[in-house]
Amino acid sequence: MDAVVRRRGAVSDKLAARIRDEIHSGSLRPSTHLTAQGLADRFGVSRSPIGEALKSLAAEGVLTHEANKGYFVASDPPAPPADLPTLHSAIEAAYFSLAEDRLESRVPDVITVAYLKERYDLSATEVQTLCARIVKEGWLERRTGYGYEFTDMLNSADALAQTYRFRMAMEPAALLEPGYNLDQAAAAECRVVEEHILAGGVDSMSIEELYDRGVKFHELIVSGSQNPFYLDALRRINSIRRLLAYRSSATRERYYGQAKEHIEILDLLLAGRNDEASWKLRSHLGHVIHNLASIRPVLERSGK
Repeated sequence: MDAVVRRRGAVSDKLAARIRDEIHSGSLRPSTHLTAQGLADRFGVSRSPIGEALKSLAAEGVLTHEANKGYFVASDPPAPPADLPTLHSAIEAAYFSLAEDRLESRVPDVITVAYLKERYDLSATEVQTLCARIVKEGWLERRTGYGYEFTDMLNSADALAQTYRFRMAMEPAALLEPGYNLDQAAAAECRVVEEHILAGGVDSMSIEELYDRGVKFHELIVSGSQNPFYLDALRRINSIRRLLAYRSSATRERYYGQAKEHIEILDLLLAGRNDEASWKLRSHLGHVIHNLASIRPVLERSGK
């Protein structure tokens, strides 16, 4: 019985986190009427944990309760405590656990929703959110009829180094294509992110944000070539190196140097000095290859 009570409490806590997140994100507006049955139908659970979640949120002041009417989103809900677990954090934790498990071959090539629910202690809704994110990133795909299957991913430091050597040959050449034209608005957005890193923002950025910011920069400057073959090749590489790149993000000091070089390359391209930008980009990728040697233990750590 105690195990059942603990499990029910865990479910209600996650449901409360989901509702809380939607309120603070603006998806659920002030004065919105929330019914237990409506939420139960939406999240695919019984009314019991929904009721517990609503009571908990009312106690926090996130919801108000009116006799004979039910629960409503508060007009000015308080911000959640900084240490309060959220649905996002639960899915985030499961995401990186699954990434590590995949790198260490601790999960099968084909998985099901039931398997993920059991292994990572997630609800069906959370598993759907998790899988949708990974499918979008390209390292998981839905099987016809049943379950999901992992796509090929890099799993060694040597393979990652090979991708950078290929990129050293390909990306600088893209900057020299006839008719090269950099999207200036997108370049300005990239510059803001790099300047944020130089101002110390690297310490507050998530691993995902650090990876995606690098992907966005390199895909942007390659897309300026107007040659889709360069961009297609780079996107394929970015999709299969994601998990090892997450591991490498554990050592953050090197991002300061990368940010400076990104800005220098952008400035050269915007000034029309593509020959210099091409050489700078080749040097930049060479620095990354050199740095891989120092973080090889991180890339090849074993969970065994």
